[in-house]
Amino acid sequence: MHTASPKTVSLVSPDVLVQRAREMIPRLKARAAQCEAQRRIPDETIAEMQEAGFFRVLQPKLYGGYEMDPQVFYDIQMALAEGCMSTAWVYGVVGVHNWQIALFDPRAAQDVWGKDTNVRIASTYMPKGQVTPVEGGFRFSGRWGFSSGIDHCDWVFLGGLVFNEGQPPEYRTFLLPRSDFEVIDTWHVMGLKGTGSKDIVVKDAFVPEYRTHKASDGFLGTNPGRETFTSDLYKLPFGQIFVRAVSTAAIGALQGALDTFIDFARVRVGDMGNKTAEQGPAQLAAAQTAVAIDEMKLVLRRNFQVLQEKIRNKQPLDDIPQRLLFRFQAAQVVERCAQHAYQLFSACGGRGIFTDFPLYRYVFDIFAARAHYANNPDQFGRNYGAVMLGRENTDFFI
Repeated sequence: MHTASPKTVSLVSPDVLVQRAREMIPRLKARAAQCEAQRRIPDETIAEMQEAGFFRVLQPKLYGGYEMDPQVFYDIQMALAEGCMSTAWVYGVVGVHNWQIALFDPRAAQDVWGKDTNVRIASTYMPKGQVTPVEGGFRFSGRWGFSSGIDHCDWVFLGGLVFNEGQPPEYRTFLLPRSDFEVIDTWHVMGLKGTGSKDIVVKDAFVPEYRTHKASDGFLGTNPGRETFTSDLYKLPFGQIFVRAVSTAAIGALQGALDTFIDFARVRVGDMGNKTAEQGPAQLAAAQTAVAIDEMKLVLRRNFQVLQEKIRNKQPLDDIPQRLLFRFQAAQVVERCAQHAYQLFSACGGRGIFTDFPLYRYVFDIFAARAHYANNPDQFGRNYGAVMLGRENTDFFI
């Protein structure tokens, strides 16, 4: 039985939270080299984000959270990314877990936050888990990659498939405490170096049934936590929330790249005597990048406004082509950002290849984000187009 009572938290406005994120940008820039060298977010950065209340934005009020509009979450993420995309990436994937746990049986949230509402959860959702049903739950083993921010988390969400005879495989998310897994440091990469997205190994752990969540419940809105965590926030589809958590940092990083380029191009005179500010490619790169950032932010806001308006009006979220459109638009973000980041880099001339010129970090971090499964626009675009042309939908993470 769920017995938690609401935790008291200081009231804070969305504007204050976003301003706190903006105030961190200079410090994040100053720590960027340290973040890369350590291949993890510095402890002081995590502490500052926790103190600022960022991880509470999507967290249930029952456990000291703010239950704010997801746009506040994404605005914070984009601001952080202007200073350090690795930091923003970790904030996105760790912060969104405080939303997802509200979908579970309420006993799961009590396990995580019953003693400390600052506890954080990492993840890696690949369906790598070997799952054996036993009385009361499952025996669970496997190895997963790409667990961003795991060094700063005490719990982890892991993906696995449950096989029921005569039925398609059932995807679930399994929640495990630190004592049930091992972290293997494999994180030697060309971008997003500071995310510390290491491997997770689990050897025959027991996971109670209530600490699992069915993807089908997330798609249909039949989550076990819906009677306890009743905010409209938790009626949004998990697929829509999560895919934006792994693409939106790229928008902020592109803004950081644009600001860096503008500061450079306004005063730079090349070795051949050419002023960068007078060159057509530089002018066009700046203009096209600014327009793209504006468009991507507008679409992000519009899409969640549409979904939330339906929830407020108690309308079903059964427009599958619309949800596929939103999914495809999320998947396009990093590809678009990468194209514009490359355009800015190309307009820098020889200066752009030096590692003391911070543009390279934004470029490589955006390129690295493109490798995430959710940021591959081709497969999601093909599926959306196929549905438009009368074929069956093949994607239910929407």
